[in-house]
Amino acid sequence: MAGLPTTARVVIIGGGVVGASSLYHLCKAGWTDCVLLEKNELTSGSTWHAAGNVPTFSSSWSLMNMQRYSTELYRGLADAVDYPMNYHVTGSLRLAHTRERMQEFQRAKGMGRYQGMEIDVVGLDEIKRRYPFIETHELKGALYDPSDGDIDPAQLTQALAKGARDMGAKVIRFCPVTGVRRENGEWVVATPQGEIRCEIVINAAGYRAAEVGKMFGREVPMMVMSHQYILFEEIPELAAWTKEQGKKLPLLRDVDTSYYLRQEKTGMNLGPYERNCRAHWATHNDPMPEDFSFQLFPDDLDRLEHYLADAVARVPILGTAGLSKVINGPIPYAPDGNPLIGPMPGVPNAFEACVFTFGIAQGGGAGKVLAEWVTEGQTEWDMWSCDPRRFTSFASAPDYCVAKGMEIYGNEYAIQFPRHAWPAGRDRKHSPLHDRIKALGGQFDAYNGWERATWYAQPGDDISEEATLTFRRDGPWQQRVREECLAVRDAAGILDLPGFSRFNLEGPGAAEWLALQVTGLVPKPARIGLVYFADDKGRIVTEMSVVRHGEDQMTLITAAVAQWHDFEWLKSRMPADAAFTLTDRTEEYSTQILAGPNSRKILAEVCGADLTLPWLTHQETTIAGRWAKLVRVSFAGELGWEIHTKVANTLTVFDAVWAAGQKHGLKPFGMYALDSLRLEKGYRAWKGDLSTDYSILQGGLERFVKWDKPDFRGKAALLSEKQQGVKKRFVTLVVENPGDCDAPYMSTLWHDGRIVGETTSGGWGHRVGKSIALGMLRTDLAEPGTAVEVEIFGDRFKAVVQKDEPLWDPKNERLRA
Repeated sequence: MAGLPTTARVVIIGGGVVGASSLYHLCKAGWTDCVLLEKNELTSGSTWHAAGNVPTFSSSWSLMNMQRYSTELYRGLADAVDYPMNYHVTGSLRLAHTRERMQEFQRAKGMGRYQGMEIDVVGLDEIKRRYPFIETHELKGALYDPSDGDIDPAQLTQALAKGARDMGAKVIRFCPVTGVRRENGEWVVATPQGEIRCEIVINAAGYRAAEVGKMFGREVPMMVMSHQYILFEEIPELAAWTKEQGKKLPLLRDVDTSYYLRQEKTGMNLGPYERNCRAHWATHNDPMPEDFSFQLFPDDLDRLEHYLADAVARVPILGTAGLSKVINGPIPYAPDGNPLIGPMPGVPNAFEACVFTFGIAQGGGAGKVLAEWVTEGQTEWDMWSCDPRRFTSFASAPDYCVAKGMEIYGNEYAIQFPRHAWPAGRDRKHSPLHDRIKALGGQFDAYNGWERATWYAQPGDDISEEATLTFRRDGPWQQRVREECLAVRDAAGILDLPGFSRFNLEGPGAAEWLALQVTGLVPKPARIGLVYFADDKGRIVTEMSVVRHGEDQMTLITAAVAQWHDFEWLKSRMPADAAFTLTDRTEEYSTQILAGPNSRKILAEVCGADLTLPWLTHQETTIAGRWAKLVRVSFAGELGWEIHTKVANTLTVFDAVWAAGQKHGLKPFGMYALDSLRLEKGYRAWKGDLSTDYSILQGGLERFVKWDKPDFRGKAALLSEKQQGVKKRFVTLVVENPGDCDAPYMSTLWHDGRIVGETTSGGWGHRVGKSIALGMLRTDLAEPGTAVEVEIFGDRFKAVVQKDEPLWDPKNERLRA
């Protein structure tokens, strides 16, 4: 056994597949002074009992990228590191029982094709041809993925570890971490074998990640589920078929019933994700053991009875097989089912690569992503779907994690419908107006835990969860959203927007420093401006509104979900000796958006503010005797103001505005209406249209770049891109005769039979009466009037590139009125 070194550049805590992959990829990046510490033996956690399935399918663009990379890595890994592995690329059939499932498959096919994969949607005859033992009753079709398969998890982990060792890294087994501390800008990691000093620590501790996180003062948002799968004895018919064909059956997933069925040698492996699932180590009466290495939970077959019966009806030869073994082991879940990969929130030089529900499938890609975070401070793909900062403090509450983890597990294969709000773990953070909004008919969804109204139902409207399980635009919300948009267009609307992230930046040198961080100009005092932050490669990191109060006193406002991400982006780039401060004030304020041609009349009745001040100004006033800040901007694209108030005063201010607005046609509107209104203006949404997958120039944001500034972050990269030519451009498309669905995120754009771009968001514009898609298109096609095709759930529709101006009020005359 190798001895514990006293120093290293990086220490990884955890020796499962993800920890080993992180070590391997750090070495591949040239960082070989790395040490992996494992409490027991490599693979002794979730990795050792993992089934080892390696799918590429995902409804998430970034997760599909990561899983695709894993399959590509695993194919050549045995030869690359000279370590034999059992990796069977069998392909898979993912079965569809419904039209909606077929739509999901068509979207995945389009995404996969864009990433270079040969995913296909097939009919019943092709299902039967590829899987002769199947019964096709109640099926509509299937998604066929030729790259799917299974791998031996232990061999995979050992191969990654060997590859890392061969490049100079160290793996220390039977060496639990007992604590960490910060000394002189370094980490000191304590173990029974001694201490090791390092620059960077990575928490790759799997289902023990919360335990390790506490050593850093970090509450990791996670819980642990028990996952069972059943191994069956040899099936003679299957053995004969395999011998004759010289291959294994494709892996079968009946996602609408919720299980997978895989050939295991000449028997089978059935793995359900049951609705009546069980959390473990979730209460004081059920604590996590000091050591659970290479251990399992007792069998609990009663939970699986329904799924076994369904599988036997689907593949009758399974019913002839004897049961060989039941595996029931712990797997971790984050509240949204995605792993945590990236900077550890609030902790310097610490990263997370943990809470993997599908660690074998994602392990290869996770190591790549983690190594990029560590060595470059940024990743090739925008990985917000896995960024630990997507959760803020509310999400670490144990009851929340358990409720969401069980919901995700029981719906592991569920379709992610755009208007469906998952019900577990709700009502964590309420606006001061929540009861008012609910009484008005508000239907809610959570945004970073904040309950916001998405639309307002009227008596008789279908507000059931079942009604939201559709991709169609004409759900029960559609008419109400149209009414809300037209109220904003013709009279006035008010939207309650709790949870806007806001940071106070103040003190000597604050404005000068901020000017170096943004591509454009910092607004002048008493003004507000939109600014963009680029990374060193010129890619879009985030946008913020800057409300400048004085020379070196500003409030930065950003999306609710961006709270921890954007705060850390700013904080980590501040000089150590800065005379200015950055303070998170999010919890202290709330906001309403008042928009529409009558909004000035309404405000005139409740305050004495100067309502003739132009667009992009702000001022303080009092409404009903309470302080308020009026900011003359409007994401809805009409004359309007944001009304910012202290949380304690929000209800009083709202009631005054609401009462005054009744004779002026004031109506409430929700987030669905706001999304429609912003699409018509071409306003970008964070982590859809605005992400590090695109540069500032590709995003059509050059008007926010001040080229004659002496310097700003990303300037050199953007100048180089401008000189060499921008390869794709942000465009607004109008989809002609779009059918009953609008273009979802990452719908493929086609021209002359070739893929030429992708959508970044889409929806129906109620003021213009058209289906709109925002997206990125090959530069030579980004000319107004160019016709392309947008692929929406497998069907292609003509879409026309619009002028580089808003579809609604192109000269902003209504906005500036």
